Amino acid sequence: MALTLTLTNIFYITIYVMFVLAIIVFITLFRKTAGYGQHYTKKWGFSINNKLGWILMEIPTVIIYGFFTYLGYLKYGTIPLVPILFFLLWNLHYIQRTFIFPILIRGRDPMPIMIILMGVIFNGINAYLQSYWIYILSPSIYSLSWILSVRFVIGILIFFFGFFINLQSDHIIRNLRPKESTESFQFKIPQGGMFKYVSCPSYFGEVLEWTGWAIMTWSLAGLVFPIWTFANLAPRAIKNHKWYQETFTDYPKERKALIPFVL
Repeated sequence: MALTLTLTNIFYITIYVMFVLAIIVFITLFRKTAGYGQHYTKKWGFSINNKLGWILMEIPTVIIYGFFTYLGYLKYGTIPLVPILFFLLWNLHYIQRTFIFPILIRGRDPMPIMIILMGVIFNGINAYLQSYWIYILSPSIYSLSWILSVRFVIGILIFFFGFFINLQSDHIIRNLRPKESTESFQFKIPQGGMFKYVSCPSYFGEVLEWTGWAIMTWSLAGLVFPIWTFANLAPRAIKNHKWYQETFTDYPKERKALIPFVL
């Protein structure tokens, strides 16, 4: 029997492919380090200004999510309160990540076009999965009572805890570098906040945020997000942790790479 590819079928096929790709990415990133930030290398090819690179890489999340929110409104004539809250939470993170975070960056390390393109592809697909599920396939399941459900309450608390850790950690790292950054800048050991426990608390915050999102939305699409976040950031966190240990002889031995007391 021939398989009829409907938009819904394509949606679920994309989800299952993303689960498989997350495993592949996780394994690959232990072998090959993404060449940006402190791991920047010219081997990744042509590069551009890192501020512009971050904006280009993250902006699909805002555009695509907004597009499917609008399509949902056209389809149903309204957007229920809970999906509106999801819209606000999504943009709380991504407007900050797309427009505010890049402006505040003090480092001048270039960002390879290859890294940007890979980020654009993931962000575009992920924004499609999250928004298509919430605003096209199932907005009706998120009735007003969903706000009082255990899933929503636990999920939003975890989301905001992760968001706070993310902002705080970025602030600490950013302020290690003088406002007028130079190429002779010396890296320092970050202190304070969750740096007491892990080398990469901003990554830990991201994992928490999207775990909270998955619990709030209680969906396969939502589940894809924290799995991909972990698959992408855990190998890098381990390599960053090793870099710190090799760079600083007095680096705190009790710190883990990504998850306090665990990893």
